[in-house]
Parts: sequence; C-alpha cells; structure tokens
Amino acid sequence: MKKIKEVIVVEGKDDTKQILKAVNADTYETNGSALSAVDIDRLKKLQKTRGLIVFTDPDFNGERIRKMISTAIPGVKHAFIRRDQGVPEFKGSLGVEHATPEVIRGALEKLYTQGTLEDAEITSTDLKAAGLTGKQNSRYRRERLGQILGIGYGNGKQLLKRLNMFQIRRQDFEDAVHQLDQEEAK
Repeated sequence: MKKIKEVIVVEGKDDTKQILKAVNADTYETNGSALSAVDIDRLKKLQKTRGLIVFTDPDFNGERIRKMISTAIPGVKHAFIRRDQGVPEFKGSLGVEHATPEVIRGALEKLYTQGTLEDAEITSTDLKAAGLTGKQNSRYRRERLGQILGIGYGNGKQLLKRLNMFQIRRQDFEDAVHQLDQEEAK
C-alpha cells in the first residue's frame, strides 16, 4: 500500500477510515466545517513539517473548508472527487467516506497546488469560446471539464478561479476542451 508523506485533511472519522482503505497516510480531521484558530495553527505547523493535502467532500461545506485552509495556508495541495463518486449507497450525505479506494487513489495521484491569480493563463473569454459559459449545455460542459481535469465542479466564476488558482496550463485546458468536444460529437 502506498505511503503518503503529507497529512491528508478530511472532515471526519469516516473519511479517515475510507482513506486508510486506499493508502497508508496520516489524516487531520476537521470534525465538520467549523475550523478554529487552533486548527489553523496546527495545520500551519503540519504544512511546514510534512505538507498538507486537502481532501474534503464535494459539497458546500467541503468547499468552505477548502477555501478557509487555502486562504490561511499557502501552498497546500488539493485532491478532488466528483460528486457522483461520493454518493452513499443507501442513506447519508455526499462525501469522501463513500468513495471507493480506487477513486481515492486516483484523486491522490492528481494533486493540485493553489497558485496566485496573478499567474492567470485562462480568461472568461476562453470559457465562453469553449462553450463553458453562455450556452444551454454550459453547466454540463463545466461539470465534465472539472471531471476531466480532476478539479471538481464550479459555476462559470468558480471554474475560472479554480483553473487559475490550481495553475491549469493553457495546453491542458485546451486538451480537456478538445476531449469534451470529441465526446459530444459521438
């Protein structure tokens, strides 16, 4: 089983259990969406000594935690699962705890580090030209693009911010749009 050097930040103990089925790693549980100043201080120390991978649920609270950590701690890595990969088999809420070990390993192989928006390569004009905004099927195309690139779903503004924060290169963006166009042509 692969050993992960960084500490993986998850929301709860069920997430930890599922992560440990996939990889050998240490986790830090936020216990929900309320991060305290103490949590942030601990996470800053962990980032300095081991590095952090933020691996939260693909929902509102998971995104909220991700933003809080990213704002407070530069250079953390991010792993994403798609919403459909975190759906419970029976009852419960959407989350990492419902992802298969294969999905978790795949997400941990495709990590992103947040950059600064000054490094932006992709513009809102690029999104419009790619049919990711302003068209009837733009929502689907954004969702699918997020899946292809492994950065999760976002509306037009959120997608643009993610593409640039996670320093998605123009060529990778164009390749993903090309793949999306080919899928739709079938």
